[in-house]
Amino acid sequence: MRASSTRSTLVNRNVTVEGHRTSIRLEPAMWEALNMVCKRENKNLNDLVTTIARSRNQSTLTAAIRVFLLTYFQAAATDEGHLRAGHGGARSRIRL
Repeated sequence: MRASSTRSTLVNRNVTVEGHRTSIRLEPAMWEALNMVCKRENKNLNDLVTTIARSRNQSTLTAAIRVFLLTYFQAAATDEGHLRAGHGGARSRIRL
């Protein structure tokens, strides 16, 4: 199969960042993760992406979003993050 005939799995969506409409292409799992963060943080998508854009060090907004999501979920994967989320106590109940 030639590269020109393959379909991208990226999903294109428009967001507004600091009053400017822009297009972002991300994998469906990344969009799902962004929506999860929005719900958890009680923010709409435009506000969350604007926050990410303001603090980005990456060359592109999509890279900044991916890094943000990685660090967000890494923080949640710590023992403290699990306890705050209410799921992490099983480790202390299991003796190895």
